[in-house]
Amino acid sequence: MEGRVKTIAILLAAHCALMTACTEVKEHVAPAVHERDSASTMTTYGVNMLISDSGVIKYKIVTERWDVNTVRQPSRWTFEKGIFFEQFDEKFHVQAYVQADTAWYYDQKRLWKLRGRVRIRNVNGLLYESEELYWDGIAHELYSNVFSKVTTPERTMEGTYFLSDEQMRYYTINNSKGSFEKEDFTGEEEKEESKDPADTIQQPEPILRPKMQKFRKSPEY
Repeated sequence: MEGRVKTIAILLAAHCALMTACTEVKEHVAPAVHERDSASTMTTYGVNMLISDSGVIKYKIVTERWDVNTVRQPSRWTFEKGIFFEQFDEKFHVQAYVQADTAWYYDQKRLWKLRGRVRIRNVNGLLYESEELYWDGIAHELYSNVFSKVTTPERTMEGTYFLSDEQMRYYTINNSKGSFEKEDFTGEEEKEESKDPADTIQQPEPILRPKMQKFRKSPEY
């Protein structure tokens, strides 16, 4: 009987020791897959929005998904499924468009980052093509540090660095190649001589060319 009691006591002691050991084991929990600063504060699907200016519809934005995150630094809008802009004239005819496979807009910096099959056509018929483009709303500049192609009714140019004003009327392409016209090298346009008599001889007006500006690097975010 005494031996039996000792056996029960040993088993109880072992059980208590095991339970104590179990209660002291620390649980290993992996960090959350989506941290607080990476979660969007707003997500909108199937966006097809018309934007008016002074009561007239001027723009259209189309995207499959629009995420807004005001917690991450810098805060941003994300268009992971692509984005498409259109600009209209007063008669609702398309004047220009912008499209890209992915886009980010850093609202505090007023900076757009377009990536993947970037295509832009402006009101003058210029077509810009690249895999990446930045649009700085503060400096009013467009720039890219990757291969870019510009096609106009008069010429085609390609290069590894692109810098332009927002309207893409004046632009610079470094390491360029393509087809050019005579005025690209002379800075002047050839004009026909006027048949009307004139007291003074008018010199052809030079084409405005963008001044070489400081090389712009792509931001690391």
